[in-house]
Amino acid sequence: MKRIIIFASGSGTNAENIIKYFHEQKIAEVTHVFSNNLRAKVLKRAHLLKVKALHFDKESFYDTNEVLNVLKDAKPDIIVLAGFLWIFPKKIIDAFPNRVINVHPALLPKYGGKGMYGHHVHEAVVKNKEKESGITIHYVNEHYDEGAIVFQAKTPVLEGDTAEDVANAIHQLEYKHFPVVIEKLLFPEVDASL
Repeated sequence: MKRIIIFASGSGTNAENIIKYFHEQKIAEVTHVFSNNLRAKVLKRAHLLKVKALHFDKESFYDTNEVLNVLKDAKPDIIVLAGFLWIFPKKIIDAFPNRVINVHPALLPKYGGKGMYGHHVHEAVVKNKEKESGITIHYVNEHYDEGAIVFQAKTPVLEGDTAEDVANAIHQLEYKHFPVVIEKLLFPEVDASL
């Protein structure tokens, strides 16, 4: 059974969707959910879904090897960032080469970088009168949103759409594609249709 660890900072709807997807598939399991935010709803969602939920602080993430050691003990096949807002430390990326991925709520390289997350992205897309937006799933490196792109999906942005309308469309793309892309990365030999 392949092992998935999720990092999230907020509500955790993507994390919940991924946990449920693999629970039904029975080919991989989410073993842990990590959050840097003690009040993040994702910790409660994980607990309700009987997945180990762990909170950590900046020191244990960046200054010591506490988080790294827990990850090494857990032996994940893939680490998934689903709404995780801190930059990932090089020591963890180096320990799990090509095994850390992120979903970004825009079509990178547009609207990426520090501070470009969630509603900030969608507001910028609407303000700039973009005709489309989407999601980008990419490998994580030590720079925000600059790792190699694995997958992108698009959605039209219609005249009169608000940032909330765009956010809703983006969430639907994430729910539909993110678990399937994770499955494809875990099982490249199986042709899971995207």
